[in-house]
Amino acid sequence: MASVAIQTIRKAYGNLEVIHGVSTDIDDGEFVVLVGPSGCGKSTLLRMIAGLEEISGGTISIGDRVVNDVPPKQRNIAMVFQNYALYPHMTVAQNMGFSLKLGGVEKTEIKRKVEEAAAILTLENLLDRYPAQLSGGQRQRVAMGRAIVRNPEVFLFDEPLSNLDAKLRVHMRAEIKELHQRLKTTTVYVTHDQVEAMTMADRIVVMRDGVIEQVGTPLELYDRPRNSFVAGFIGSPAMNFLPGTVASGRFTGPGGIAADAAGIRDGEVLCGVRPTRLLVAEGGTTAEVKVIEPTGEETQVIARLGTDDLTLLSNQRLALRPGDRIGVAIAQDSAHYFDPASGLRL
Repeated sequence: MASVAIQTIRKAYGNLEVIHGVSTDIDDGEFVVLVGPSGCGKSTLLRMIAGLEEISGGTISIGDRVVNDVPPKQRNIAMVFQNYALYPHMTVAQNMGFSLKLGGVEKTEIKRKVEEAAAILTLENLLDRYPAQLSGGQRQRVAMGRAIVRNPEVFLFDEPLSNLDAKLRVHMRAEIKELHQRLKTTTVYVTHDQVEAMTMADRIVVMRDGVIEQVGTPLELYDRPRNSFVAGFIGSPAMNFLPGTVASGRFTGPGGIAADAAGIRDGEVLCGVRPTRLLVAEGGTTAEVKVIEPTGEETQVIARLGTDDLTLLSNQRLALRPGDRIGVAIAQDSAHYFDPASGLRL
């Protein structure tokens, strides 16, 4: 195992720079998730760690070794790709042991390592099958097994669950997290799915347009987002944003909706409220129901407040229809305030 140090990394394709001086440290044994919208640079950064993309500036270190000019196969990393990258003409066992075979490892040792990895991933009964005979989840476990047998210092995952259905993604999330807890191998995981990031990471690196917006634990990012982008990206359903003004410690927004704003300077602000902290309340500000989405345990309501649409998430079974008028209120001490120009937290 080893730490990973990323120092002022830049990546340019000709005159187009896509990674702008990114720096972050990943501790030995830590599970770090790089998250952000498509095109933010997260996969490019992962590929630079792997050695699959040249570095235009800065340094990447794995352990005590700067690896800028070290070939991928000598970095002692293992990468799991989105499309599994299995050889269709090889059995599961052959796929898992292929990199060891290329490295000249003896057959008996390859067999031992493959069987050990298969036991960890419950693949023992599938070793003689071919990829076409496997489900998507089984193929992903084979790809993970191929990485495990190498006993790398760092695991790299590039959106490994994006090709799976929703139920299987949830299952595989738990499997990957459990695997990390067992092996304690430093892991860097890329996804655009913030729910994956929240449920799996020790720390999350939120990226946008080739820069890091914030680094922290899942709850740090959820509770104290440093700007409106992070606030809107982390959390599902997404945070509501209400334009308005603060005067004498009180926020007033669309339709007259109000909230405490103690310690916030007077003037125009952007008020952020999580859907679970918007309440259906008698005497609240009137809003018109547009969409009702019951899921059983919860009810999601999209309502129009003035000219703004809000999302409310309630654990009650609300008997509402589109067109109904409801009272809406912001729960006490739950509002986040941001500068409307810079987006920075106030």
